[in-house]
Order: sequence, then C-alpha cells, then structure tokens
Amino acid sequence: MLPLPSAQQLRYLIALSELRHFGRAAAACAVTQSTLSAGIMTLERQLDTPLLDRTVGKKVVFTPLGHEIALKSRQALAALEAVPQLAAAARTPLTGPLRLGVIPTIGPFLIPRTVQILREHFPRLLLSLTEDTTEHLLEKLSLGQLDMLVLAMPCLCDGTETHPLWQDPFYVIMPTDHPFSALESVPVERLSEYNMIMMEDGHCLREQTLAICRQSPSRNGSEGESEPTFTAMSLHSMAEMVELGLGIAIMPALAINGGILKNRKITARPLADGATWRTIGLAWRPRSPRAADFSTLASTLLTLALDPA
Repeated sequence: MLPLPSAQQLRYLIALSELRHFGRAAAACAVTQSTLSAGIMTLERQLDTPLLDRTVGKKVVFTPLGHEIALKSRQALAALEAVPQLAAAARTPLTGPLRLGVIPTIGPFLIPRTVQILREHFPRLLLSLTEDTTEHLLEKLSLGQLDMLVLAMPCLCDGTETHPLWQDPFYVIMPTDHPFSALESVPVERLSEYNMIMMEDGHCLREQTLAICRQSPSRNGSEGESEPTFTAMSLHSMAEMVELGLGIAIMPALAINGGILKNRKITARPLADGATWRTIGLAWRPRSPRAADFSTLASTLLTLALDPA
C-alpha cells in the first residue's frame, strides 16, 4: 500500500501554495519555518517527486506536478475535514465552523441581522465571513476555502449546487431634483438619457445593470450601452456620486431597505413594469455533507427577507 500524506502535510503544502513564502506559510500553520520546510521535504521523499523548483533561489516556485498535487491536496483536505463535520451535523444542526462568503452588494445589508439571529438560535456555530466578488468567491468555494456563498443570480455558478431564495427588485436612484423623481416609475427606454453610474468590473451588479441598459436605445439612436462616466467600488460610493449629481444608478431594493439612502437627497423609483430584479441565493459544493445545515440557513435568510425589521 502506498504511504498516504498526513493532514498536516497537506496543510503545509496548501499554505505554501497560497502564500508563496515559507515564513508566512509557517505562521499560518502555527509552526516554525524549519518544521514546515521539513514537512514539505518529507512529503517529497514520501511521494518520490520534487514539488518545488529549488533552482530559482529564494522564490517559492512549484513544479507543474507540485502545482497539481497542491490542488488535489485542497480537495483531499476538504473531504477529510468533512468527516467530523458530517458527524457534528448529524448530532446538532449548525454547529462548528462555517466559512461563509458574500458579495459586497449583499453583505452590508443582510449579514448583520443574519449573524445576530444565528448567534441567538445556533450559539455553537462558529461563523467566519469573507466578502469578495462572485468570481473570487466561487474560486475559493471550489478550492475548499469556503463552505457556502450568498450570491446574486443569475451568475456563472457552474459546478455548484444553488438554492434561490427571493427576488430583489431593482430601483433607479437619482438626486431629489432630477426629472425622473416626478415619475411614479422609470421606463427602461429612458435610462440612456442620463449618465449611468455603475459598479466597477468584477461586480455582478455591473453586468446586471448593463443588461438593463441594453434595453434602452443609446443617445445616438442605436441600442446598447455606452461606457459609464463614473464607476463605484461600493453601493455607498455609488449613492454619494448620485447625490452629487454625477448621474443616475441602478440600486437593489435590499440596499435601499437597509437604509443606504437615509439622510441623503436621493429619490428611488422602480423601473416600469417591475420586470427587473436579481435573485438572492445560496451556493455550495455538490454533495456537501452539510447540505442539511445549508437548508436550515436558507430558511433563516428567508425569514429575514419576509420580516426585515
């Protein structure tokens, strides 16, 4: 029988692959640098193959096979860690560590109350949070660095199991003295009359806004979107730009109900026909042993949606 790497050896290899520095990887594993280095060398002897290219000086460079083994190590360690998680989930729901990822256009408006309710009802749950763009969160999920994601759909969520929760309508926000503020709802075809402030590249809300704008003829008479004059890093920055009169923007109801426009000279109006929204949903790895936990969390989030106060 071939000798199997230990879980600790896999942790050393994964940390070194992620941080590309022996000192930082050792600190992340709570061991000395010499212990981590010895562990990597033992693993290389055990596998009878070099994992690192040591001809490049002090830089940490993985061999092609070493890179592939590091990827497999993440999957193997995630599967190994799932064993006690499965046993814990069978005893009591939502106990132990849960690494949750959330996108920036959802997190500030949903997570505070979610954390409060989870602490009240599931005090043995050890929740950790990561806020990032959809693409980066999905990558971390596939590598076993996160357990579950809160996303806005539609998104490119291939390779995950998804659980849609509720629809989050889009509104147009504008300064209070803007011509659109006199309307009960804003026709999509009129959006191109004014500069549209959007999230920067990488945010799904940007793509969703562009999809809406494609329904509006551009100022030169053709259909499609023009380049936004201003881009924002966050919804709060977007609201500030709108208040300054730099343009209009598409804002999800979740953020508006969360108070992002409070004490601002901004008006929000729905899009005409009410046919534009995103779907808030969950995503996790297929066949996760904690699927029952995630379903319980889905019910908790739905409760927040129905009773946001």
